[in-house]
Amino acid sequence: MIEATTTKEKDIPQSNLKTGKPRLAFVGVGWIGRNRMEALVKGELAEVAGILEPGTENLEAALSVAPNAQTYESFEALLDADVDGVVIASPSALHAGQSIAALNKGKAVFCQKPLGRDATETSAVVEAARKNNLLLGVDLCYRYTCFRQLYDIIRSGELGHIYAAELVFHNAWGPDKEWFYNPKLSGGGCVVDLGIHLMDLVYWSLNNPDVTSVSSNLFSKGQPLTNLQEQVEDYASALIKLKLPNGGETSLQLICSWNLPSGQEADIQANFYGTNGGVAFRNMSGSFYDFKALRFNRTQTEVLFQGPDDWGGRPISDWTRRLAAGDKFNAESETIVEVAKTLDRIYGRM
Repeated sequence: MIEATTTKEKDIPQSNLKTGKPRLAFVGVGWIGRNRMEALVKGELAEVAGILEPGTENLEAALSVAPNAQTYESFEALLDADVDGVVIASPSALHAGQSIAALNKGKAVFCQKPLGRDATETSAVVEAARKNNLLLGVDLCYRYTCFRQLYDIIRSGELGHIYAAELVFHNAWGPDKEWFYNPKLSGGGCVVDLGIHLMDLVYWSLNNPDVTSVSSNLFSKGQPLTNLQEQVEDYASALIKLKLPNGGETSLQLICSWNLPSGQEADIQANFYGTNGGVAFRNMSGSFYDFKALRFNRTQTEVLFQGPDDWGGRPISDWTRRLAAGDKFNAESETIVEVAKTLDRIYGRM
């Protein structure tokens, strides 16, 4: 088990955060890491002070974005740098350990999902952030899409009692890195890779419901998954019963996959149905990036938003602004632990 320790005030390196522009170090600058870096540089929100990246091409590409950044050969050396926060976009197996180490060195953390391979790792990271009273962010970026409009409608109560929700995420291609297919490194397959995004939307919009039951079916290459220690799922379906804070119950269905022949690159949906109407978050024309927000009244459909929207850099930009404003640990981070617990139940780990 990964343990959290408390950072003493005298051990926290001083930085120029008082200037309002945080100094950040990036761990992993593949496509996603660079995309997040570019958002900060373009918005002039932070100084990219350090980079740790083993791949020469990725490193060179990142230095073209942040030419003044110091490069590091080891994670330990990077943690000794005079930075306010660490942005982690390394392979999933490293997320929890690196996040906790950074937090224990007095650095705020922004990490790619999943924060941990299971609920135990995830909880340990959140506990480290809590004990050190440091800002923790996780790149659950669908919160920053047009789904925000649906969130407002759901939380307002306009839809009445939300009694059903349907989540779908099919990726026709699947990951291109081998470690994704090793459960010891990834923590699982399409559920922890894709389903986590949509499960987060449910917890966020339904105000952290309790899970009362979970049943699931996991498949690998068309066959039921029998060895979770050696294989990951490329197709999953789950039926989850939720109890809302007001005592109401919701039936939640989750279906996700890699390499499914769905006739398009991606099929992404989060549909919510209430006694007074429904809303839906859906991708457009098989895109991974373009979404629409819909509202339903029986047979009537109202389009609230559709089209291209540059949302990818919003989560890290929001986190960086909060860091610059002096924000510390936020209890909202605990939601990701509850999401991780539900994923563990889908995998039969709890």
